[in-house]
Parts: sequence; C-alpha cells; structure tokens
Amino acid sequence: MSDNQTKYIFVTGGVCSSLGKGISVASLGLLLEGHGYKVTIIKMDPYINIDPGTMSPFQHGEVYVTEDGAETDLDLGYYERFTNSKLSRKNSVSTGQIYNTVIQRERRGDYLGRTVQVIPHITNEIKKRIYDVSSDDALDFVLVEIGGTVGDIESIPFLESIRQIRQELGRKRVMNVHLTLVPTISVAGEQKTKPTQHSVKELMQLGIIPDILLARVGFPLEQDMKAKIALFCNVSERNVISAEDITGSIYEIPFMFQKNEFDIITLEHFNLPVNKSKLPAWENFITTYRNPKHTVKIAVVGKYIQLQDAYRSIYDALMHGAVANEAELEIVRFDSEDLESCGCNDLKDKFAGINGILVPGGFGNRGIEGKIATITHARTEGIPFFGICLGMQCAVIEFARNVCGFVNANSTEFNDQTPYPVISLLEEQEIIAEKGGTMRLGAYHCEFTPGSKISAIYGKESVMERHRHRFEFTMKYKQAFEDKGMIIGGIYPRNNLVETVEIKDHPWFVATQYHPEFKSKPINPHPLFKDFIRASIENSNK
Repeated sequence: MSDNQTKYIFVTGGVCSSLGKGISVASLGLLLEGHGYKVTIIKMDPYINIDPGTMSPFQHGEVYVTEDGAETDLDLGYYERFTNSKLSRKNSVSTGQIYNTVIQRERRGDYLGRTVQVIPHITNEIKKRIYDVSSDDALDFVLVEIGGTVGDIESIPFLESIRQIRQELGRKRVMNVHLTLVPTISVAGEQKTKPTQHSVKELMQLGIIPDILLARVGFPLEQDMKAKIALFCNVSERNVISAEDITGSIYEIPFMFQKNEFDIITLEHFNLPVNKSKLPAWENFITTYRNPKHTVKIAVVGKYIQLQDAYRSIYDALMHGAVANEAELEIVRFDSEDLESCGCNDLKDKFAGINGILVPGGFGNRGIEGKIATITHARTEGIPFFGICLGMQCAVIEFARNVCGFVNANSTEFNDQTPYPVISLLEEQEIIAEKGGTMRLGAYHCEFTPGSKISAIYGKESVMERHRHRFEFTMKYKQAFEDKGMIIGGIYPRNNLVETVEIKDHPWFVATQYHPEFKSKPINPHPLFKDFIRASIENSNK
C-alpha cells in the first residue's frame, strides 16, 4: 500500500492500437510539470517478453535504453523527451517480468506452500511495481500507461490491478483516463461513437469507470457528439476531450490538450490548485519550428527503414537539432540493402541534393555493404557524416578497407574468418549464450581526446552516454588507424574501449559507439545532432 499522498493516473486504450497513448501520457506529464507538479511515468506492457531487447524492430520498433541500462518500449523515449522525469528500469514493466518474479518466489518457497494465483499474487506484484516507483521520490503524480487494448486477454491482470488500486486509495488519489477512437465515415463525413461506447462498456465490465475520455478524432468533436458519448459512457460532457490529429509536429500535441483543458480537468478531479501553466521553452521551440529560416535535407541509411518507429529517437533528435538551427528538416530514408549493388555514380545520383548523411545502429549482416558504400561516398565527397553504434563500426570497416589497405577487413559479427577483425567481441562477451540484456547497456563514461572535434562540440572533457551493443573497436589496430588520419576522439577509460572516431581532413565526419539520440530533447537538443545539422546547412549553402 502506498502511504504517501502521490496521485495516480491510469491511461488505457480502446477500439484499436496505435492511437497515441504514449504521447498523450507524456503530454499530460509535461502539462502537469508546467503547473509546478513533479511527475513520473510507467509503461506496463502485456507481452510475455521480459523486455523488447530481443524483439525485431520490424515488429516492435525502436528499443529505448534508460540511463541504468534497461531495454524498454519506445514510449519511454517520449516520456523522457517531454518531461523532466528521470526514468529507470522500474518505469518499464512487462507481463514477463511480473510472472518471472512470482515464479521465482514460488520456487524459493516464499508462498509457504499456498496455491499461486493471478489474484492476488500476480496483481499484488503489479501493484507493488506501481507503488515502488512512487516511494522512491517525493512525487505529486505517477502516470501509468497500460499497453494494449481493452478487450485483449493479456491486459486483464493489469486492469484488475488498477481497479484494486482505485478501490484501495479512492477517487481523491486515482483517476482513470481512457483513450478511444471515434472514427469518421469518409463518405458521409460523420463521426461514429459506437466503437467508443463498446470499448467503455467492456472497461466497465472489468470494474473500471473512466473519469476522462480522450476521443481520438480527425477533427474536433461537436457538442452533440460529446453529449452522446457522455450519456452512453457515464462521464460528464466536459470530461469528453478531443484528441485531434496534428498536421505539424508531435510536440504541438501538449498545446492541443491544453486548449482542450485536459490538465485543468485533471487537477480539478484531485481538488488541486490550478496554477497558471508555464512552458516558455516549449512555446519558443514551437514558434521556431513554425518559422524556419533554412532548409536541410538529411539522408538516413538504415536496415529497418520501412518501419517509421524503428529509428524514432534518431528522427526526433534530428528534428531537435534542426529547430535549434532554425531549419526545416527533410529526412530522406534509404534502405541500405538497396544500395549494396550501387556504383559510385549511382550513389552520386541517389544522394544528389543531400546535405548530410546519418547511418544508425542495428544488428546482423543484412545491408551492411550498402552502409559501407554510403560511408565511402560521404567520406570521399566531403558530405557531413554521422555514424551511430553500428554506423560507427561500419565507418571503421570502411576506413580499414579503403584507407588503411586492410583488404576484406570486417567485423567478426559479419565474418568470423576475416583477416582483419577491426571490430570484434570483448573476451567476456564471447562466453555469453543468452541474448536478452547481456550487451553493454546504459550510461558509460566517455573521456575525450584533447583537441578532438567531438570534445569541441560538447565543450567538455568527458560525458556519460547510453550504449546498446556487444561488439567493439579492436584496439590492436588503433595505431594503424591513427597513422592514416582517423582520430580516436573518445575512450571509455576503465576498459580502454573506443567510444568515438572522427576524420581530421573532413568537413564533419564523426561516429559514436554510443546512442546520443536517447538524451536529446526538443528544448535541450543533443550537441552532436545540433552541430551535425549546422554542418549540413553549411554544406547546403556551398
């Protein structure tokens, strides 16, 4: 039982998936912070995986990494970008984690021979995870997003748990928000409320009555539509809030909710004072976004390009850097597999008009040669280049082959018989059999080489940055690379691991083993993305 006065807001989804629960929760968190309250956010996913670390990006999208090394759902990226909340592995919960914990307790005999059941043992563990987060800090609000859709069998233990919390703490400390779809029949241009009615009915059958309904709509609900939904769903008309489609940036969504009084209705529910919301930095960001002075075209060459969410943090960080440079961003996506058969002239045609090239992370050998060919083009043509994780490893392989003369140099991930394994496993990684959670994960210290470009970009001697990888630069080749003009710009000093590389005689060629995109925010863009966009704009003006 939670013994403080933290308030809990539970957000569920209905009708279908991909309605934007994550962004809605993050937006409410931002608005509450604007009123002076302290928040944190939890994502509860009903899948049986322990975490998304072993899931395909094509199925799950990006795996977001927290400071303490948890592999999490991409929604935690939205939570951190929108709010000041410091998230950890406690903020990401899955069915797999819950059952794994309960089963381990049963095996140890912790339940003293009792039959272990969904109620109370599974639901108690879910509640414990929620309460544990609020006990760590003096929080005003804990926002909890329940993944999946009401009606899914996987979600039932989570829904039962939040029903129990409402029963235990009462209305004064708990609020239920339900995000649902109100579709428009295109031929008639008419909004239909029946799917929402059925979704709320299903939620009520589980013992949960929503206090606020967020209606995902293409255009604002008319008053008669609000009245109809309110009547059939047992909420007040004022608490039926339009969650309208946004044509611009997702960072405008909080202001749409603010206009529709989502934050005010929330505070009134808890009988809290409604202070004037203050979000000046966000307002300045949106103003700059809407009034660009430049344009910049960035190519992202990846393996999972078909799925927008596979590189979600990359795209957002590029946008943050563009707005910081008062630029309108155009991202051109290239599947690296499609570039494998391209010659030099073909690449020149494909990248015509491109101002900067970014090669992001990934795993496996599919499309690698296309990434390497892209990096050769960026290096030889003087196009600003930014490599991240696998992008850095490909940059090392490319330089080894084409500058150092190491014929057939490669990573042992792609060819364990390569004569020049310039990227290889650490000795301790070679004995690991399991895949989940066994990489170098989370924040590690990076110490910069004095006089390096990356040190100048950060304006610091060292930083902490987040990692998600298993293979590393092979240090026995370090001198050979430096002799040919590659600078080792950053080192993890504890194990003497290469964190960043750059090329001296190039307008902007920087690659990092870590993932800087995870620490970029709209009002605090990551310095590497900001400077990469600056260099790309300069390239566009040549």
